[in-house]
Amino acid sequence: MEPVRVSTAYLPAASGGSLSPRRSSSTVSAVDLIPPSMPDIRAAAWRIAPYTVRTPVHEWRSPAVEARFVRPANLHLKLELFQRTGTFKARGAINNVLALDENARRRGVTAISAGNHAIAAAYAAACVGASAKVVMLATANPARVAAAKHFGAEILTAPDGATGFQMVEEIVRTEGRTFIHPFEGPRVTAATATCGLEFHEQVAGLDAVVVPIGAGGLCSGVATVTKLLDPKCRVYGVEPEATQVMTKSLAAGSAQHIGQVTTIADSLAPPMTTPYVFEMCCRSVDEVVLVSDDEMAAAAAILFAEMKLVVEAAGAASTAGAFGPLRAKLAGKRVGLIVCGTNIDADSHHRLVVRGQQALAAGVLAP
Repeated sequence: MEPVRVSTAYLPAASGGSLSPRRSSSTVSAVDLIPPSMPDIRAAAWRIAPYTVRTPVHEWRSPAVEARFVRPANLHLKLELFQRTGTFKARGAINNVLALDENARRRGVTAISAGNHAIAAAYAAACVGASAKVVMLATANPARVAAAKHFGAEILTAPDGATGFQMVEEIVRTEGRTFIHPFEGPRVTAATATCGLEFHEQVAGLDAVVVPIGAGGLCSGVATVTKLLDPKCRVYGVEPEATQVMTKSLAAGSAQHIGQVTTIADSLAPPMTTPYVFEMCCRSVDEVVLVSDDEMAAAAAILFAEMKLVVEAAGAASTAGAFGPLRAKLAGKRVGLIVCGTNIDADSHHRLVVRGQQALAAGVLAP
């Protein structure tokens, strides 16, 4: 396979115990970086099935789609926003929590998140009768805080990510809780691969799959299973241009830490990526493209008007990529778009759509 082409740390441990810096991908052993096999992925699908849903796929045909491609693209939307907790995060959290022994479950779990992973960790803990104490950033959308509380989580608030990780480290040290990582490790990648496995079972013969990418948890799994099932199928990651954590990591050849960034797609704005997911993306993602906040807002407005979908900005990233930087490459192709992320309150969604409508009127993502 050709290497990934890029267009235009400190990390908590994966389980209970002390938190520690992770090695760069250049020093992680090859044994640590083995991708999940098809049996691994099918086992994960069987394991998480009682607690997740097989999200539907919709073929998107409309004048708005036809107008944006020189040759009509056949778009299929994998509606992962209808997953338990509103995002794919439930898959990885469940897979990790199910691996805990009884003693670990009695001690409970902890997590840090801008919101979506906190909800998923709380849901996963509730599924096995464990308690969850999660750290959420002060900027978390109120709908996400409410959702985490709904699943029984105790919520602590951190002013920023660095402080939040320190708080999680203290929780692990003093309470013995297991840290549920939002994106790193083979259990997460195997679990997110189940989303891709479903997609390929639901829509045969895809020429390309377009996946939102932040740290790479979702993309690592979808890309891995895609290349196992059909090596010719292209995998495109779509990243906010304000973050570029994966773009910069690919350019550097190792997982990078970028610090705090600002984007409307806060679900795609981690401060770093990590060795395992970075390596999986290196192996199986064909290209990463960048989209602006205005392009994601415009795509969210299109999804609301055309599909009646209420998505957060990150949930519109794949559509923004397809209608923007990937438009020429996807023309005439059979394409799968993963639409994921609906944890947004009504007022915030209204502001997002208004911004998107203004961006469309200014020519953003114009046909």
